[in-house]
Amino acid sequence: MLPNAFIGNKKQPSETELAMELGTGKKIWDKLATILKEELGVEIQEWNSYSPKAGWALRLKRKERNIVYLSPHRGCFTASFALGDKALLAARAQGLPTETLKILKEAKKYAEGTAVRVTVKTAKDIEVVKKLAMAKLEN
Repeated sequence: MLPNAFIGNKKQPSETELAMELGTGKKIWDKLATILKEELGVEIQEWNSYSPKAGWALRLKRKERNIVYLSPHRGCFTASFALGDKALLAARAQGLPTETLKILKEAKKYAEGTAVRVTVKTAKDIEVVKKLAMAKLEN
């Protein structure tokens, strides 16, 4: 797993700091957040950090429900989901790329759901994250 770009920071990153770390990935980050908001109603954005050792992640929510966490890295970011069994089945039926299906198959199960992490490096990865978010929202 890639290291979080903001390990050691005691305060949430500014937009400028985020842009510096993500580089060209910042456009993808912004586009994904816009798509999730406009198309799926995932409107609430909250930065959080459980410890300076973990870094910072942007939690995206619809109402009170956590949908996805975006964790910034240098040049890219990770989208993390906790998918329940129904959402996991729905995600598998979404026509996802082979690499993503492998991630779903190998993901660890926890009480909150199956931990699915997708590294987002290109604009084509946005569709994968959108499909996973749809599976979570619908199940």
